[in-house]
Amino acid sequence: MRSQHIRTELPGPNAQAMLERDRRVVSPSYPRDYPFVMSHGRDTEVWDVDGNRFIDFAAGIAVCSTGHAHPSVVAAIRTATEQFLHISSDYWHEEQIRLAELVAEIAPFEEPAMTFFCNSGTEAVEGALKLARSTSGRQRFIGFIGGFHGRTMGSLAFTASKYSQQAGFFPAMPGVTHVPYPNTYRPLLSGEDQGKAVLDYIENVLFQSNVPANEVAGILVEPIQGEGGYLVPPESFLPGLRALCDRHGILLIADEVQAGAGRTGKMFACEHWGVQPDIVTMAKGVGSGMPIGLVVAKRSIMEKWKRGAHGNTYGGNPVCCAAASATLELVRGGLMQNAATMGAYMTERLLELQSRYPDVIGEVRGKGLMIGVELIQGRTARTPAKEMTDRLLTQAWRNGVLLLSCGASTLRLMPPLTVTKPIADEAMTIIEQSLKAVL
Repeated sequence: MRSQHIRTELPGPNAQAMLERDRRVVSPSYPRDYPFVMSHGRDTEVWDVDGNRFIDFAAGIAVCSTGHAHPSVVAAIRTATEQFLHISSDYWHEEQIRLAELVAEIAPFEEPAMTFFCNSGTEAVEGALKLARSTSGRQRFIGFIGGFHGRTMGSLAFTASKYSQQAGFFPAMPGVTHVPYPNTYRPLLSGEDQGKAVLDYIENVLFQSNVPANEVAGILVEPIQGEGGYLVPPESFLPGLRALCDRHGILLIADEVQAGAGRTGKMFACEHWGVQPDIVTMAKGVGSGMPIGLVVAKRSIMEKWKRGAHGNTYGGNPVCCAAASATLELVRGGLMQNAATMGAYMTERLLELQSRYPDVIGEVRGKGLMIGVELIQGRTARTPAKEMTDRLLTQAWRNGVLLLSCGASTLRLMPPLTVTKPIADEAMTIIEQSLKAVL
């Protein structure tokens, strides 16, 4: 059953014309799932160039945290553009300082925080790696299988969610060793507590046989793993990782690019476990769609950087900073709580759906509005249903909902933090209709 808001066969004629234009001039490397060609958006709804209306549960890959064209964000951008569009980081301006002050208020550290400004998540990760190496005097790092941290050569060395992201680009930055991320649904190590098992592996296998602990500058981890499958670690894992880092003088770097800025119902995902990292990377939802990345660190660490140690031409752009300040004020002013409330509501709906499709939906997991639905072929074997997941994405688009996948076969739901119950209910109905259609 197709949504009443889909008026043409998809893609429609205007979309087809634009796709043909794109095919001739735009790189084919983008990992696109289905041919949606956007015209405009408002809040959680978007329209394509043929007038079809969709519910956006992808949010630009968790970027449009305040929805599309939020009036407060648009007003902040408009005001900033009337002043000036750019001044390099060689100078100072109000919007950058104001945003840094705001970030210092919300940073997940007990001690004061400082911020380095850049343009994206991968740039934020690159900056965090440079900060860790230069201030610790150490060269090695530990990352996690299934992690995604970006596609530039430093962050790419950590990215391990799909081999296609690495294929043809070897060698990336040297010195990175990967260990399993605790996956309770598909365990990679023996032991009932996968968090403890991973920590034991690092401490008693890796540090004893391959990687000297006193040469490790940092451990880079997603508090909730994104591209790897929206995996929520066991309760023991992040606190244990913090303790392990403390024992060996290793910096704990939390990649909050996807999970941060209120998406999980807290400003930072690491706060669900009461863990304070040493360095945090932010991007995606911070700017409501404007390109911005942040390296946030304890002041005692970042103030060790000397003049010229790191820089960025566009980092701290006044328009992007204005959008980010407006976004964070909205997030802590109510959207973060809405993410927690609506996340619980949607999770309950999805668990009810799982009870009716137990051979197809293996697990529902997540926090706030970062929700993963693991699709399987048979509940006993837990075989990933990759082909079905791809077909479901396309069918849901044809029925009026934009979705993305992650991991082996996980449907991810990451709507704007402004999502309401009526919109969520409509989306859930369409998702179930789409699931029925592909089975």
